[in-house]
Amino acid sequence: MTFSIVGRCAETGQLGMAIASSSPAVAARCAFARAGVGAVATQNVTNPALGPAVLARLAKGMEAEAALAAVMGEEHFPEFRQVLAVDSSGRTAVHSGPRALGTWSSAIGEDCAAGGNLLADAGVPAAMVAGFSAPGALGDRLIAAMVAGLRAGGEAGPIHSAGMLLVHEEAWPYAELRCDWTEGDPVAEIARAWEVYAPQAADYVTRALDPTAAPSYGVPGDE
Repeated sequence: MTFSIVGRCAETGQLGMAIASSSPAVAARCAFARAGVGAVATQNVTNPALGPAVLARLAKGMEAEAALAAVMGEEHFPEFRQVLAVDSSGRTAVHSGPRALGTWSSAIGEDCAAGGNLLADAGVPAAMVAGFSAPGALGDRLIAAMVAGLRAGGEAGPIHSAGMLLVHEEAWPYAELRCDWTEGDPVAEIARAWEVYAPQAADYVTRALDPTAAPSYGVPGDE
């Protein structure tokens, strides 16, 4: 019911993920990232606890493959789970249990990994990895990957929710964009939101760290 991608920008060190599903509010349960540590997607009969568990091991210095293996070794129902991880060095790992739903597959590329279940075509994750190679900021590349996944068939049924989570140098998200339910195209909604948010993203960080240095400091209505 879901397809997603985790990725890292080698130039900036940003980490993030993007995801879409037929289920409502998919990013609320499946999207996890920590600045300087990694990004995780946990899906397919989702156990949201797996995201923080993988990040905790990455934070202790474990590489993506070892961290994911350790967490899945403790998971009571690994055969139902699908989890993707990328660490701060761009190393990736994927777990897809044999009881993943419908057509499922995954693909790994440079600084990224993609996977999905109940897919219209097993080649969707590979198309997403190819889409991630597009130029631009990490958010641009994650959106490009999701669009490529849709063009390759996406999920077997209609998707209704999507999200993108980016982290950079601070404890809070650099960007967290969600479409929790629509009868339209949630990936397009996220793409439009990113188009608006991206030019302002760095300014929001500046406002948090030093309001006096913010370009629009003092403008009425500026939060």
